[in-house]
Amino acid sequence: MAPRVLPLPRQQSFCPPSVRNPFVYPGRLSAWDKLRTVLQGIILLPLRAICLALLLLLGWLFASIATFRHPRRGSVPLAGWRRRMIQTTLSCLTHTVFFVMGFQVTVKGKAASLLEAPIFVAAPHSSFFDAIICALTGMPSIVSRAENLSTPVFGKILSSLQPVAVFRQDPDSRKNTVAEITKRALSRGQWPQILIFPEGTCTNRSCLITFKQGAFVPRVPVQPVLLRYPNRLDTVTWTWQGYSLKELCVMTLCQLFTRVEVEFLPVHVPTEEEKNDPILFANRVRQTMATALNVPVTDHTFEDCRLMISAGQLTLPMEAGLVEFTKISKKLNLKWNHVREQLDTFAAIASASKGGRIGIEEFAEYLKLPISDVLKELFLLFDRNGDGTIDFREYVIGLSILCNPANTEETIQMAFKLFDMDEDGTITEDEFASIIQSALGVPELDVSVLFKEIDADETGKLSYDEFKDFAFKHPEYAKLFTTYLELQRYQLDMLEEDDTESPEVKHSPARKSTIPVSETTPLAKNKVCPESNDEDNSSTSDKKDD
Repeated sequence: MAPRVLPLPRQQSFCPPSVRNPFVYPGRLSAWDKLRTVLQGIILLPLRAICLALLLLLGWLFASIATFRHPRRGSVPLAGWRRRMIQTTLSCLTHTVFFVMGFQVTVKGKAASLLEAPIFVAAPHSSFFDAIICALTGMPSIVSRAENLSTPVFGKILSSLQPVAVFRQDPDSRKNTVAEITKRALSRGQWPQILIFPEGTCTNRSCLITFKQGAFVPRVPVQPVLLRYPNRLDTVTWTWQGYSLKELCVMTLCQLFTRVEVEFLPVHVPTEEEKNDPILFANRVRQTMATALNVPVTDHTFEDCRLMISAGQLTLPMEAGLVEFTKISKKLNLKWNHVREQLDTFAAIASASKGGRIGIEEFAEYLKLPISDVLKELFLLFDRNGDGTIDFREYVIGLSILCNPANTEETIQMAFKLFDMDEDGTITEDEFASIIQSALGVPELDVSVLFKEIDADETGKLSYDEFKDFAFKHPEYAKLFTTYLELQRYQLDMLEEDDTESPEVKHSPARKSTIPVSETTPLAKNKVCPESNDEDNSSTSDKKDD
């Protein structure tokens, strides 16, 4: 295949994240760690379990007294002796609970008062043990699923903190949650401070993922709070793949001690620009926290977790589903359901390969085409990092940038007319083979398998509806369709340069095409011709600089 003359432009914002998968923690105990854990657990586990049970019952008792005959679901804030009881007794009990579990807490900085910062934002969120912050900040309200309030014993304690309840079955849940956070943050002291983990899910602390906007929409000062667990043996990290909740609890209770560092950074007062842009506000706070932690930031979100789980169910490596969904969806205008459907297609293509990536062989087999120069060039357009394979992230970006812009009704109509040489409204296998062979530069290509797949009614001819239905379901072919149209136009331009008076050129079928292409000279041998210095605003152009 002829080498490229110009490099394909790549936006840095589409580059893969620095951290491959922040949602897994594959750590495992060594033989010595297992032996030591068992020996220590023989004594520590039963003693600590009994003490914790007694402390939880005591906490339930105080929570029940503080919320006795008080409106449920947090419609009215606790005040007077009720709030003081929660702030003193539950805060003391929470300190005692972590002490009994063996936690050695180091605090840096000072927690801000309610008037200084109505909201605490804590990160990285990696464990249920992060609740230690509650004891250090006077038992603030938290954001919690509504189902947690029905949990025996613990639910009553949680209710006494008057959490912002999230009803996930409610389609307006996100909007209502943000509205409730805003109402409390602007209450001027009527409600307690709010503790929010803006990442929205647990990670392995290797980076800070995208912050959700809920804590930043109220446009009030926030205090960033950092969490660190500087232990040789990590028994606290709770991610989507790794130790289970029960395993972590048992292992932690079997350790002599577990270190945790909590650092309160200076209060971040939003500027006018940040008040008007919650995303900017969130990103600047996140960057401040990442700098203090000395970790990178990525654009992963909870939606990536959902895709990761789906990838595992499709027998793909779980990290295959991590595409930095929020960033990709905003830039390419994608919906989660659409990306989830693309994951199914990707899994079908990559099923025969190892490592959950598509090689040139799998790519050709899926398209039912031979490996030719044109197919290699198309493959290179998808393969953004040039490693010879296409991962799911590259596949999603490639479809959105290369194929979908070209896969329009207008383009499909033009391609159908191109294939329909005798203009009878149908495409025969010979007509289909002639154009495909010419476009791919493979004169002896057998296209019978591909033709039969498009021919849904098995009549031996392709109607426009069959052709359009297949094109919309397989946007990968859009690049091949538009390639041939561009080649025809290019050949026509070259002929016009040699002989502008030629009537054959003026009446060439390709001249009828209304699809504009670059006026710069493409590389004829490449046929896909991705390089262009021209600005092409056609809705059917696939030369979009990504």
